Amino acid sequence: MTILIAYDGSPDARAAVEFAGRALAGQAAIVVTVWEPLLVRMRRFPLGAVMIAEDLGEARSQAEQVAKEGAELAAAAGFAEVTSRVVAETESIWRTIVEVADELDVTLVVMGSRGLAGLRSVLLGSVSNHVLHHIHRPILIVPPARG
Repeated sequence: MTILIAYDGSPDARAAVEFAGRALAGQAAIVVTVWEPLLVRMRRFPLGAVMIAEDLGEARSQAEQVAKEGAELAAAAGFAEVTSRVVAETESIWRTIVEVADELDVTLVVMGSRGLAGLRSVLLGSVSNHVLHHIHRPILIVPPARG
């Protein structure tokens, strides 16, 4: 069994890793962090392309740090053979997660119910909701902890 953990560093993503680690201890996990490359950003913000270009290397570097953090959290939560992977967004975050899950032929996808998408998710719908409705494999969406 191989589990894909969609991780963006948000509190909900952390809670999802911790919950899944307790429930699925000992399973192999791949922590995937999706980052937004220049061409995707330019389509969304054409007037800010120059400023965005300067941040491209930093965006990938930050995504690598987030993925590493997620992998460390997954290992501490009980997953075995944890690896991390940073993937450039192709069209949307949710579609990229579905594509990577299919490419890796994972057994299960784990993610939090809300992430860092912010205003974009309010306007376009949540990433987890889109993944749920477009993926053809089991998915575990962990809601936020009651506080």
